[in-house]
Formats: sequence, C-alpha cells, structure tokens
Amino acid sequence: MTALPAYAWRLAPDGYATRRQLRAMGLRPGGQDVAAEIRRPRKRRGPLIAYLYRVDLAKPVRPMTPARAAALAKAMRARRTCPNCRLDAGYCIPPSLGMCVPCTDSPND
Repeated sequence: MTALPAYAWRLAPDGYATRRQLRAMGLRPGGQDVAAEIRRPRKRRGPLIAYLYRVDLAKPVRPMTPARAAALAKAMRARRTCPNCRLDAGYCIPPSLGMCVPCTDSPND
C-alpha cells in the first residue's frame, strides 16, 4: 500500500477537493479512492485530516427521485415526532432528551 500525498492546510493543488467541496460543485466521488489528504495542525491532539478526491474523476450527484424524497421526508418526520405525546415538535427531538421539551419539562404523573 502506497502512502497518500499529504499537503498542508489550504495548500492542496488545483484539481483536488474534499467531499463537501465536491458536493458544492454538484459532484460526488463516484467510487474513486482517496487521492490525497490535507492536514491541519491542532494544539492538543493529532492533526485534523481531510481526504481529497480528484475532481476530474468525480461524477455528477444523482438526482432526487420522488421515492428518495418521500423516504427522506418520512425519516425527518420520525425525528420530529415525540414518542411520548406523539406530536410533531417542529424540530428534531434531541437524543439526549428522548422527547420534546414540553414533555421533558412536565412533571411525571
């Protein structure tokens, strides 16, 4: 296994991008292997590493189909529904609470 080329933070050559940068361009890695990495030094822990992909090998993002949109809407609805009162809270229920804020604040019967 060969070592990946490593670049300093913000000094990667043109033609490489992170997943997030590819997504902003309307692209995805498309099955290609990681081409390089960039390293950002941190004081207390090891360096922060971001993987880079070649832009010329990236593929367009797959379009959203009606079935995928419905599945995403169903998943988000489940994240907003309180398991205690069964109401849509209007926000994603925090896993730390496990229920909506009004149910958490109300005294137990």
